[in-house]
Amino acid sequence: MIIPWQTLPQTTLNNLIEEFVTRDGTDYGRQETTMADKVNEVQQQLQQDQILIVYSQLHATTTLLPADYFHTSCNSTSE
Repeated sequence: MIIPWQTLPQTTLNNLIEEFVTRDGTDYGRQETTMADKVNEVQQQLQQDQILIVYSQLHATTTLLPADYFHTSCNSTSE
């Protein structure tokens, strides 16, 4: 289920984004980036519909996914 970012309270949205950018395996390259810069970058990507907030009822988890990835995996057909 896609959760529109605009429906979340700002504190909840910030906490979700901060949790996402601090996950293990998140790579920002060789240059150090501040937490504020990372959060702002993700916020901009949400506003531009480049990434989506996705809730999985099966796993009871919420994550951020690239919009293209989500739409591709939902539209794929099995043979």
